[in-house]
Amino acid sequence: MKDIKKILEERILVLDGAMGTMLQRHKFTEEDFRGERFKDWHVPVQGNNDLLSITQPAAIKEVHALYFEAGADIVETNTFSGTTIAMADYEMEDLVYELNYQSAKIAKEVADEFTAKEPHKPRFVAGSIGPTNRTASMSPDVNDPGYRAVTFDDLRKAYKQQVEALVDGGSDILLVETVFDTLNAKAALFAIEEVKEEKNIDIPIMVSGTITDASGRTLSGQTAEAFLISVSHIPMLSIGFNCALGANQLTPHLEVLAQKADFAVSAHPNAGLPNAFGEYDETPEQMAEQIKEYMDKSLVNIIGGCCGTTPEHISAIAELAKNYKPRTVGVIA
Repeated sequence: MKDIKKILEERILVLDGAMGTMLQRHKFTEEDFRGERFKDWHVPVQGNNDLLSITQPAAIKEVHALYFEAGADIVETNTFSGTTIAMADYEMEDLVYELNYQSAKIAKEVADEFTAKEPHKPRFVAGSIGPTNRTASMSPDVNDPGYRAVTFDDLRKAYKQQVEALVDGGSDILLVETVFDTLNAKAALFAIEEVKEEKNIDIPIMVSGTITDASGRTLSGQTAEAFLISVSHIPMLSIGFNCALGANQLTPHLEVLAQKADFAVSAHPNAGLPNAFGEYDETPEQMAEQIKEYMDKSLVNIIGGCCGTTPEHISAIAELAKNYKPRTVGVIA
């Protein structure tokens, strides 16, 4: 398969959109989430989307296919919560390897089908590594600022297990995404480097942070530039931002990365900000119009969508991306 780094020099690559938004359309019940295998599970599992890779694999496969059909070059595995730390909510820590392996395997099967049909446009699988529901650099207890709910070593071990399974399942890329605490991300990157060394592989790494409010900082207090500097010791395929904000709010932060980063720059924003009901109203046309600014300013090499985005959003973005050259990597804007 053609090297993804070479393709990035030729064109802007398109990442998929939201998995959760698409799965919500199925209105899966508790019984659907459980399937036959977990019908007697002792705690509720509805909402555990990663579990659907085992209990509803056809639905996951369909989402990947719809995004590839819409023009995506890369789809993310259904593993955003695929660590023992996040799975503890459902008492499913022992399933972590299987969840990640199956999710990567499903995505890779679909990617291979599309690559076989269109060899000129190879499709890739990014193993999605979420931030977990704990933070290593801040206390969850306002009365005890020194307390930590998780340690660096806890995170490293959890991420290592996830990474091994994502690699074994066939992921082409590892995507450390929605980073709100850079210490969590560093644990994930440390784990990836361990796995690369042990398996003697060199798998491309994407890192994507999330700016959580109008101050332009991550939850752990870093600006875009500080975030970039904090992780730049790792050889990465790309660095970028996703989630939390809509496309137009992300522009100034992407400008910082585009000016300073020696790697490719990625963005997969939300479809605007959620309304009072937690739903996303931004149409594919509205979102593409905002993302056009990224391309007019040569800010990105990889572009996709996060919360609220659908294959229709990705199709509009992919059509737009065809008309633009990617940002030149390694050249300071």
